[in-house]
Amino acid sequence: MPSGRTHDRITLWSLPWLVVLSLLLSRSGELTLIISSGFLFSGLMFGPDLDIYSVQYKRWGFLRWIWQPYQSMIRHRSWLSHGLLVGTFVRILYLSSVLILLGLPFILTIQLFWGNNWNKEQIFDEIWQLLTRVYPYEVIALIIGLELGAMSHSISDWLGSSYKRLKRRSKPQKRKKRR
Repeated sequence: MPSGRTHDRITLWSLPWLVVLSLLLSRSGELTLIISSGFLFSGLMFGPDLDIYSVQYKRWGFLRWIWQPYQSMIRHRSWLSHGLLVGTFVRILYLSSVLILLGLPFILTIQLFWGNNWNKEQIFDEIWQLLTRVYPYEVIALIIGLELGAMSHSISDWLGSSYKRLKRRSKPQKRKKRR
């Protein structure tokens, strides 16, 4: 399994290739920027190793406490953290839930002092409209970038572990001397 520094190098060395490829495929600088930003964020801060005390976890600084419940719920290198598509979806769902819980007091304060009559259905409907009707391509581009960043991490873990297993198997076994 590669170290955190190795994962960072993989992310940073892959970024220019991802920029060129996404620009060629999307023909949009805006979508390329979103994909690349998602890739960089996922590779450096939002990747599969948030389930342990890792470089990614440490980069959250004073906000790292957000990931402690996640770490207690998700076993390291399980399909829920390192699984392709699933791991990213679980982290997005988890972070969204935390942001909603942290945002509720703010919304209640606004309602109390400014008299806005928001309810949770209106708020979720507004967010859903933004994500699906106003910015659907941007949301898809962000999800692709986040997943590609996580995939580079998980695939390098799998390749590193496979290489180590293969190396162990190919080592000649020492024979015991017969007396």
